[in-house]
Amino acid sequence: MKNRREFLKTSLQGAAGLSLAPMWLEGAPAIIKSYNKPNSKINGVQIGCITYSYRSMQDQSLEANIRYIKESGISAVEMMGEPVEYFAGMPVPTFNRMRAFQLGGKQRRGEELTASEKEELADVRSQSEAYAKVVAEWRNKTDFKGFEKAAKMFKDAGIEVYAFKPNAFGVNNSDTEVAYGMKAAKILGASHITLEHPSDDAQTLRLGRLGDSHKMKVGYHGHEQQTFTFWDTALDQSKSNGLNFDIGHYVAAGHTDMMDLIQKQHARIWSMHIKDRQTPTNGKGNLPWGTGDTPVGEILRMMRDNKYKFPATIELEYQVPQNSDAVKEVQKCLEFCRKALG
Repeated sequence: MKNRREFLKTSLQGAAGLSLAPMWLEGAPAIIKSYNKPNSKINGVQIGCITYSYRSMQDQSLEANIRYIKESGISAVEMMGEPVEYFAGMPVPTFNRMRAFQLGGKQRRGEELTASEKEELADVRSQSEAYAKVVAEWRNKTDFKGFEKAAKMFKDAGIEVYAFKPNAFGVNNSDTEVAYGMKAAKILGASHITLEHPSDDAQTLRLGRLGDSHKMKVGYHGHEQQTFTFWDTALDQSKSNGLNFDIGHYVAAGHTDMMDLIQKQHARIWSMHIKDRQTPTNGKGNLPWGTGDTPVGEILRMMRDNKYKFPATIELEYQVPQNSDAVKEVQKCLEFCRKALG
């Protein structure tokens, strides 16, 4: 009977139809291990995606998200919190949380809510507050075994989690919850956590200090409120604080100094969202890549040429065509990156 090494050598030689040198044989286990795994690092630039991109897909389980990422050809990810946390045992809400975001967003845009919508928003917010207490209690007691299992699932799929974005870093979240989120991120392999910039200096100071204590970087995401100096206070407060910059929103805000900002802050950009939006003059729309006003390709090439190390995160925000789905559209975005960097 042939031993394992001889069998492997014979099998590989037969499959390739040529004699394999000893060096090739020694590398065979690594090649087999990486077989059928995605690779979205292109000419030194790590292209990733945020799983928010798959929000239109029906199945939002962790298993489904990993499948979407892999089918998209993506090998690195900014992971939203819920799929991982539900997998780890976090209680699932019994009400429509998305409705609160929809109605609250309508209100923030200055649109008038109907009487029934105001009543619905008040009811959902009340349920949200009660649910937050249940979640906080679970987070305070979790043993993190579910996160360890999730980390193995990502590893087995060939996907690196570079950022984690649970809803655990707000003003109303305790230090214990923040520490929980940072520990979970570390178990998943993330170098940083991300959140919407709170526009609260006391909060960025608190998170920066907790990031220092837990050796976890904190990336603040911005929308159209982003400016050249938007992150300056947070950056001065802690070395853990950094940017989760968004190039599309920056263009939609009407700024023209984006390249200068990236060059200045590249060492403090933990990750960067990429999308194609229009300028205010053209309507600020989210469009299929290459049809808007955002210089996505130029920015990717600048990352390549300057050897910037932070990942570029695909965020799918344009309308998914009826004959397509989010996975197919992320594939198109990744192909745009390949052509831009090729």
